[in-house]
Amino acid sequence: MKADLFDYFLPPGLIAQHPVDPRDSSRLMVVRRREGAIGHHRFRDLPDFLGPGDLLVLNETRVIPARLHARRQPGGGWIEILLIAETEEKNSWKALLRPVRRVRTGNRLLLPDTPGWFELRSKGEYGLCLLEAHFSEPVSVLMAQHGETPLPPYIKRLQPEEEPEDRERYQTVYARHPGSIAAPTAGLHFTPEVLERLARKQVETCCLTLHVGPATFQPLRAGEVEQHLLPPEKVHIPDAAARAIRQARQEGRRVIAVGTTTTRALESSAARHDGEVTAGDAWADLYIHPPYRFRVVDGLVTNFHLPRSSLLILVCSFGGREFILECYRQAMQSGYRFYSYGDGMVIL
Repeated sequence: MKADLFDYFLPPGLIAQHPVDPRDSSRLMVVRRREGAIGHHRFRDLPDFLGPGDLLVLNETRVIPARLHARRQPGGGWIEILLIAETEEKNSWKALLRPVRRVRTGNRLLLPDTPGWFELRSKGEYGLCLLEAHFSEPVSVLMAQHGETPLPPYIKRLQPEEEPEDRERYQTVYARHPGSIAAPTAGLHFTPEVLERLARKQVETCCLTLHVGPATFQPLRAGEVEQHLLPPEKVHIPDAAARAIRQARQEGRRVIAVGTTTTRALESSAARHDGEVTAGDAWADLYIHPPYRFRVVDGLVTNFHLPRSSLLILVCSFGGREFILECYRQAMQSGYRFYSYGDGMVIL
């Protein structure tokens, strides 16, 4: 299948540069697959479209302040570091560097007013690097002191890129477990009030944790969808979540995933365990593209995604390519805001 089939042109003015206030005032497109119907609402109206017994599955990951600015030694030029995850080897981190071409193996990267350094041990594909940390303090402490919220590159603002609101607004209100370098953006619209209304309607919720890495937002570089390589991401599914999902499915109730990350986690588990979602630590390693038969997810809360991305392809797999792209066309015509800080849709 040609990757061009998942391409579209988005006017730059529709890329959201700031979040709306309050969160649940963002727009919500309500998409009904079977009827081919499209409705326009506000996110605070989401409880009106769910009912007793529906099970909403949330991703509790928390974004870490993973963007650092360091001086290269030798040379002295500024290098941006995006720490992705610590490896199994102590003091070793996977990272993206920018501009990576200016850094050579063995170079040291110095943080301002901080004893110690990162050393570049190796370079990989697409700018992925391996750094060794030589600091007296844990890297998590350094991130808290010097790190910035790793906003996506399409959020283009005057310096500084990070604004005070981002520390709180680029997190879901239910974020608990640090580890992501990007927010599970479908969850950014939820407020305590929306969650309370859902509970009053007897909509159940359960949670898992998938730490979002660079794989989630990498564009397709191959001409064919099937040739794209989507690296796995770590996921933890608690016992309570696995039980709730199993019971909902046995009773014929809808399982509604909040976000493509949650969808990938659930469907990956089901693919490994003969259709059942199983508790424990594992990898979300499933690349969902048409034709794909969803085993667990009956509904999807999501944002509007970049063209030629695995996220858009997943959504098209769920809702049908032509219909979802028609939804995107209508969203553009109606002035919806796109991408991480943009508006949302629920597909039922």
